[in-house]
Amino acid sequence: MRERGKLVIWPAYLDLTNSRKDGRILSKKNSIKEPELVEIEKAAAKLGLNPEVEANKAYPKSWWEVSGRVLVDKNGPKTLIAKQIAEGIKQIRAK
Repeated sequence: MRERGKLVIWPAYLDLTNSRKDGRILSKKNSIKEPELVEIEKAAAKLGLNPEVEANKAYPKSWWEVSGRVLVDKNGPKTLIAKQIAEGIKQIRAK
């Protein structure tokens, strides 16, 4: 069971290579290619969202792939938080 006040961020939510049907929740211009758990964790930490990584979890729509997930503090709508995390990852990759 997940804690109250937390949101689940799956890498599939941010992945440019996924379709909306496959779980992407951001527009293509805001998405990033193949996000990793470490990148999501770093970007969420930069935003002050207290990330907790659960590496042994599989996204329900692709249950055969163990991609992991990140739990973050719920400080607003999921799509807005996901967009901020994607922007943070873009900044991390730019360095």
